[in-house]
Amino acid sequence: MSRPFVLGLTGSIGMGKSATAAMFRARGVPVHDADACVHALYGPGGAAAAAIGDAFPGTLGADGAVDRAALRDAVLGDAQRLRHLESLVHPLVGAARDVFLAAHAAAPLVVLDVPLLFETGGERHCDAVAVVTAPAEVQRARVLARPGMTEAAFAQILAKQMPDAEKRRRADHLIETDRGFPHAEAQVDAVIAAAAARRAG
Repeated sequence: MSRPFVLGLTGSIGMGKSATAAMFRARGVPVHDADACVHALYGPGGAAAAAIGDAFPGTLGADGAVDRAALRDAVLGDAQRLRHLESLVHPLVGAARDVFLAAHAAAPLVVLDVPLLFETGGERHCDAVAVVTAPAEVQRARVLARPGMTEAAFAQILAKQMPDAEKRRRADHLIETDRGFPHAEAQVDAVIAAAAARRAG
């Protein structure tokens, strides 16, 4: 029985991954957004919210949703607490991914959009990985232009992410977002064509 070709899509903060995921969607490719999945799990009535509230008192808001800032403070610098949080959330994210894959079993290609794909070992669920990339100075300018972003916060985020050079080294495909939309779209089309060829072969 045929199954979809599973493409992992990843990239560090500010590289243009969300815009790239939108390009795949515009071409009719189903995309599973891991960040959106976590957002739903953390939301009011979300499958992870109650468990997180029990494990980390004071991290739920009045509406029953996880207060991400409070949760970040609760696990910051504590590897054991972070591992406990991951043990609560990762199985739920994996279950949502499996539901997505089952729902699109007849599709020729699906995309798993996961910011920390390599960091969490998620590439093992993929047939190939596309890394969205841009030069460091472009990345930095994009991120620091975001409301409320500081140099310190940017540095903290980068410290949690695998270096872009290592992601590029591990990638099957690169999508460069600093050379304009037409260039990135051409690379997306090339990735889709390569996936179709590998699935047919």
